Amino acid sequence: MTTQPTSKWTSTGTPKGAWQITFLLFLFMVVNFADKIVVGLAGVPIKKDLGLTPEQFGTLGSSFFYLFSISAIVIGFVANRASTRWILLILALIWAVTQFPMVGTVDFTTLVICRIILGAGEGPAAAVAIHAIYKWFPDEKRTLPTAILSQGSAFGVILTMPALGWVINTYSWHLAFGVLGIVSLLWAVAWFAFGKEGPLASTSAVVADEQRVPYWRLLTSRTFIGCVAATFGAYWALSLGLTWFTSFIIEGLGYTQKQANFISILPWVFGAVVVILSGWISQLMLARGFTTRGARGVLGSVPLIVGGCILATLPYVPTGWLIPLLVIGSGLCGAIYVVCPAMLGEFTPVSQRGAMIAIYGALYTLSGILAPQVMGNVIQHATTPMAGYMSGFTINAAIMAGSGVLGLLLLWPNTERARLAGTSQPAGAIKGAMSPT
Repeated sequence: MTTQPTSKWTSTGTPKGAWQITFLLFLFMVVNFADKIVVGLAGVPIKKDLGLTPEQFGTLGSSFFYLFSISAIVIGFVANRASTRWILLILALIWAVTQFPMVGTVDFTTLVICRIILGAGEGPAAAVAIHAIYKWFPDEKRTLPTAILSQGSAFGVILTMPALGWVINTYSWHLAFGVLGIVSLLWAVAWFAFGKEGPLASTSAVVADEQRVPYWRLLTSRTFIGCVAATFGAYWALSLGLTWFTSFIIEGLGYTQKQANFISILPWVFGAVVVILSGWISQLMLARGFTTRGARGVLGSVPLIVGGCILATLPYVPTGWLIPLLVIGSGLCGAIYVVCPAMLGEFTPVSQRGAMIAIYGALYTLSGILAPQVMGNVIQHATTPMAGYMSGFTINAAIMAGSGVLGLLLLWPNTERARLAGTSQPAGAIKGAMSPT
């Protein structure tokens, strides 16, 4: 166990109202992931109604991510200077507007276009929300609120999947999109009324005193590369879950749509436990003197390797083991989402943090374009759908385990911070770069 150097920023208190904002942003992420899951949940009726092939459905799943990364980068740079309160409000309104066209009769092209626009509105969401929450918590207190924020993804599925499944079964998949549009509008109203900018923001004296670090130095740091590589594999698994998991349960294992609605919740329940535990364990390790290399880098990477190894066994186990192993293997990847933004925040200057987290998100979510399409192509050309699913999950296993290995090798945020502190920059630059706010 290595003791972390003491810093005068570790004594920073948590401002009043921080947990209220955390709750609102948690709900923001709930809506965000409910929007993502609806196509996968309604996959079988959508394919039936529109006559889609597996390749076309894979294209539909991937289309959500076509502008996702570009939008994340653009808005990330905007977030460096603009109020996150207003950015988040505008994003929520975009989500609402793009859901309502699906309430009526639509064709495949219209559905794809709406998903592309929705993806552009959701691409910056996680990065801007994290940037916003970091304006309310000092560095040593960030992993738990980050874990809570990231649990919006799990609860977005756990809370909304039974409700959306009921709407799809009782009425139609069209109405499910309309319900999500209304929910987005309700969140926008609540955020307009209660959302605020954090006091640990870029208008503080710390940022006024800081010197920016060239982006090429930040983007080529091994910890940034490691974060992108590790989370790329985790998001590959998540993207498959969003698009193909429910279809696999119905088409591959023979369950009904109603049964699949509840089974599809299981990976997210397990993932929620993993993420909350990761956030708690990480903060506990930091409090006991571990470096952020161990408390964040190792803690996030090892579960990816273990999860990939579990998924690699799927083609060789009895059918009854498939769902439990899928739940455990894919759920373990959640730890990396908690630790990577915090690691980037350790050495990124405050005035550049919004863009850096956005660029990080834009790069790792590129797997969201690839994963659904690869699975669709594999299923389309396999001898049987089940054989195609098994091949797709094997590819997922290799990518997930490989990304974990890369993370284990590259994630050294404490030495990244020391490297920046050891350069010949003015004192103000180091102070800004190391500030947790």
